[in-house]
Amino acid sequence: MVVSACAKDSGGTGAGSTTAASGAACEFATPPSAPATSSAAGEKPADGKKVDGSALKVGLAYDIGGRGDASFNDLAAAGFDQAIKDMGVKKENTRELSAAPSEDESVKQSRLRQLAREGFNPVVAVGFAYTESLKVVAPEFPDVRFGLVDAAVPDAPNVTPLVFAEQEGAFLAGVVAAYQSRKCHVGFVGGVDIPLIHKFEAGYAQGAKAAAPNVVVEKKYITPATDFSGFQDPAKGLETAKGLIDKGADVLYPAAGASGIGVFSAAKQAGILAIGCDADQYNQPALADTRDVIVASSLKRVDVAVYDFVKAAASNDLASLPKVFDLKVNGVGYATSGGRIDAELQGILEGFKAQIVEGKIKVADKP
Repeated sequence: MVVSACAKDSGGTGAGSTTAASGAACEFATPPSAPATSSAAGEKPADGKKVDGSALKVGLAYDIGGRGDASFNDLAAAGFDQAIKDMGVKKENTRELSAAPSEDESVKQSRLRQLAREGFNPVVAVGFAYTESLKVVAPEFPDVRFGLVDAAVPDAPNVTPLVFAEQEGAFLAGVVAAYQSRKCHVGFVGGVDIPLIHKFEAGYAQGAKAAAPNVVVEKKYITPATDFSGFQDPAKGLETAKGLIDKGADVLYPAAGASGIGVFSAAKQAGILAIGCDADQYNQPALADTRDVIVASSLKRVDVAVYDFVKAAASNDLASLPKVFDLKVNGVGYATSGGRIDAELQGILEGFKAQIVEGKIKVADKP
């Protein structure tokens, strides 16, 4: 890879920004060229086929945080709502149940059994936390079609895994972070120290270094693997973010669920920038007070996966679903709401995206 130093300073908002207020400026690698045609924000094209879901009873079991987390669960809710609207599912034939913090595994099993016994089919379990419960519950209801976000259940033919190449979207977030940093010093905040969040960390660091090989990437997890409160504690998110800011990071990327709210607050207090995760967080109502620090978001299209799963269930065609929701099928991507990403950086992002889709860049899923 050829490395060239850039001298233009556009105040940290464009592709050529390198001059730092303090710290060393980035030296940017020669970026890949943008393809002739680009599809920036990862919108999934509609296939135009109408599906009648009026006979369905659809159940949704949320992970911790439920509706209103401005991230992962809200995306599942959006896909659920859109499916109901587009496929004619009767509101009275839907049910949403939420998880509680630190709940026992038996409670998750009871939640899934309740939906199955009440005739809901399909049922979407939002999050890998339902994996062990589905190993028990799915065989008890072999005719119920379960969709499991973020995990698979081997030897359970009635459980459809809805999994993502999170590292690919995080790679593009890393590219943005490197170009937006004034100090060539960026940070990653993980909610819980588990393999799923390691994928975000790995992609983010790889993308930042692909853009600027001399970039410094700080990382910090809010809680260890045994403590899932790291996904729902904005106060801890704020304190963790402050630690990275104190080390010099001036662009932060949280993969931390609702705890990301605190990360954005810390960024605003410090006068630095941040990148959203999972949803287009610039446009999330819960983040209205801090949206001005969000320069872009990596997208994990849980909404698309939930919608497509319900549609496939209505069509009796679950085999049509992709094995992995990745950049190639627009299952992950990026959003540039807020107007800070100029045409030059947009082209750079599209160039990297094309190389990932074509297999020229392999994005690691482990740090």
